[in-house]
Amino acid sequence: MAINGFLFASILISCLAATCYGITFSSLQRTLDVTASPQSGQVLKAGEDNITVTWSVNTSFPAGTDSSYKTVKVKLCYAPISQKDRGWRKTVDIMKKDKTCQHLIVSRPYTSSNNTITYTVKRDVPTATYFIRAYVFNAAAEEVGYGQTTDAHKTTNLFSVDAVSGRHVSLDIASVCFSAFSIVSLFGFFFLEKRKSKALAAK
Repeated sequence: MAINGFLFASILISCLAATCYGITFSSLQRTLDVTASPQSGQVLKAGEDNITVTWSVNTSFPAGTDSSYKTVKVKLCYAPISQKDRGWRKTVDIMKKDKTCQHLIVSRPYTSSNNTITYTVKRDVPTATYFIRAYVFNAAAEEVGYGQTTDAHKTTNLFSVDAVSGRHVSLDIASVCFSAFSIVSLFGFFFLEKRKSKALAAK
């Protein structure tokens, strides 16, 4: 009897925890196939290069799997190598706390066809190694499935983004010109001072 009571209490606590914390990533099924244009190891320039993403229902699931899908969100996600020693990018099983996928590519109503988007990497995307993941949501805005461009351990099909430095070629040229002008002015000042000193000494 005591064992049954303990089992009931454990189940109740688990249910309460699920209610408090919401959906966990480990509870989601990989119901989407997701592909993207970057080649493994490719480096993309933020603010310049494009990514084409395509997604569809995983054919290993029965027809009608996507009947509850209302919304899809495709995101740029940090690979493990770019999460190391960076708590603000940490992977957490509880979806509300997870920080793996912080950069939204697109959010739109789910459709069973024509699921392709071309995205220009935004200028504020930091330098890191990434993969792409798509989440599908039901009418209650709860995650009910996902798909991603890499394997379960996030070690394949990874690509990198080279962030915008904030410097422009015109700025670099202007900086060089001002530096050169400063050096010439300095030598000119010393030259004039030397001539002035010689003129005074001659008198």
